[in-house]
Amino acid sequence: MDTGRLRVPAGVMDWAIAVSVAALLLGTGLSGQHPARERELLGSVLLAAGGLVLVARRRAPIAVLAVTGLCAVGYQAAGFEVLAVSYLVAVYGTVRAGHRTLAVAASVALLLVLPLTALVFHDGPAREAFAQARNVLELAWLIAAFAAGEALRQAERRADEAERTREETARRRADEERLHIARELHDALTHQISIIKVQSEVAVHVARRRGEHVPDTLLAIQAAGREATRELRATLEALRDDDTAPPHGIGDVPELVERARSMGLDATLTIDGQRHDVPAAVARTAYRIVQEALTNTARHACATAASVRIEYRADCLAIQVDDDGKATPEGVPSPGLGLLGMRERITALGGRLRAHPRAEHGFTVRAELPVERRS
Repeated sequence: MDTGRLRVPAGVMDWAIAVSVAALLLGTGLSGQHPARERELLGSVLLAAGGLVLVARRRAPIAVLAVTGLCAVGYQAAGFEVLAVSYLVAVYGTVRAGHRTLAVAASVALLLVLPLTALVFHDGPAREAFAQARNVLELAWLIAAFAAGEALRQAERRADEAERTREETARRRADEERLHIARELHDALTHQISIIKVQSEVAVHVARRRGEHVPDTLLAIQAAGREATRELRATLEALRDDDTAPPHGIGDVPELVERARSMGLDATLTIDGQRHDVPAAVARTAYRIVQEALTNTARHACATAASVRIEYRADCLAIQVDDDGKATPEGVPSPGLGLLGMRERITALGGRLRAHPRAEHGFTVRAELPVERRS
């Protein structure tokens, strides 16, 4: 809800102003000289209407300007000499909304119509008629209302511009920080990973050339080195440009399972539910969850088997990875960086993560990522 500077709801403030102006106009009109009978009733209605219509000045400033102007002409014709406070407030609101030319044109027209109305409906000399018109709408008050509206409009424009400048500065600093991180990662990791990749490939090549058996662990190191090089390159590209398409998704999960098998883990993949498109961020997070879970299983769980289950639901994508490792319900797993990073990814998408030992032995990781089905 929109609020004013004093934390008062905008709707309450609008009604307070409208009722106050209507009461002021009625009190001023009825306390001074005013006509009787039908003309008194008509003038009172126009005075009240001119004030109450101000409740819509934020939503329809032009319409409110027209109504308050007509009410001013109407109650002057009925015989009330009351300053058109409601019209001044409407001018202020119209100028604040940016309709300066229209406010000037309407005010000039009203300044011409009021004396003519006084001449037609006033029985005295022309001088008194013009004095009556000045009492309804004085030029000085009109200029003040116009100036107040323009001053506040300029202040709000400068505030919006300052806010945009702050956002642009924050984005620029974030871009600079991403580039800095990318350079640091490149300098710190690329060289070392390249050495691992080259040495493993040389070892595999030499072993095959000699006709020797290549150990599965060496092949796994070679594959991991290639994957790490590719992942690092993709990460650096993402840091340099956050609009870069995600390098992995759900379609790449079978490769993770196959890689886990090559490392000696009896890994299986099950996909349930009717497949449908999911947001890129959800697909990328699902891949990372499976990757991290299988990596932890291969490195730390002392497991022989693992199962990956992906379930497409109407409102979410469920991922579950189970292993038969050494974890037991009595043990308290230490929250490593992988699990913390996984939780941060899932929380950022508004999902849920459960990671705990299984009832018999082993460990389970289950994540639910909310999705929006596309019609």
